[in-house]
Amino acid sequence: MNERRKHKLADTAQQIVGGFLLAGPFVVTEEVWSLAQNMTPIHSIGLVGAVMAIGYGGLYGADNDRDPQREAAIVGVPVRFISVLIVAFGSVGALAVAVTAPTVFLGDLDPAARAGVTLRAISIAAVFSVVGAVTTDSLF
Repeated sequence: MNERRKHKLADTAQQIVGGFLLAGPFVVTEEVWSLAQNMTPIHSIGLVGAVMAIGYGGLYGADNDRDPQREAAIVGVPVRFISVLIVAFGSVGALAVAVTAPTVFLGDLDPAARAGVTLRAISIAAVFSVVGAVTTDSLF
């Protein structure tokens, strides 16, 4: 029988630990916010693609025991992969808001510009956050 493996809350909890662990140092680094100010939307799209590639590769390429075809899925996309992406971007966003990083680093910008730069900064830090999320998910 080809039963699909269910994604458990414990799996997401492990991803959250790793995602927050590696996101923290990048959220509070001024250089990340400076880079984000100079990025274009194309740069952000490229980084989102990199986060997706790292996430998928880390979950299913590096771990020979995992088969995306045997995992619970939503519209054909494995729930574990969706979860790791939400954790990667969400942990960075939550930390940025919690420590008021957009206000500290971008206080002189109008709210719309600040929101755009914040999204770009999130795309930068998510590259590192996804590594932590995938690693803890694979180790435990």
